[in-house]
Amino acid sequence: MARIKILFLCTGNSCRSQMAEGWTRHLKGDLIDVWSAGIETHGLNPYAVRVMAEAGVDISMHESTHVREVMDIPFDAVITVCDHARESCPLFPRQVRQIHKSFDDPPFLARSAASEEEMLNIYRRVRDEIRTFVETLPEGLDIPG
Repeated sequence: MARIKILFLCTGNSCRSQMAEGWTRHLKGDLIDVWSAGIETHGLNPYAVRVMAEAGVDISMHESTHVREVMDIPFDAVITVCDHARESCPLFPRQVRQIHKSFDDPPFLARSAASEEEMLNIYRRVRDEIRTFVETLPEGLDIPG
């Protein structure tokens, strides 16, 4: 069985798409080749790195990648993980299945947190929601074989 190629796309490739890439490598690395990218690049979010490390997944060496850097990869699916990425998703050079699975934006929500622990809990919740989604892959993508 050929490995499926997936791109997780977000606005800045700093948090949600990075977590999704990390979980996919960790949980489904034997089935899926995975990348993440952004419509823009905002650098790697240190709190995303921290909460993923708490869960046993090291994303500290990931880099924030612009989507134009991966346009030539023949993806089977592009999964947008935020509404802005879905609305701004570029056209890829070949036909690719586009799937939208929106997750809350931890940096945005954390702005109103009353403490560091409350802020980290926001990141942890989204991290765990992303893990639950990744656990459904690749079957949940319904990609013709």
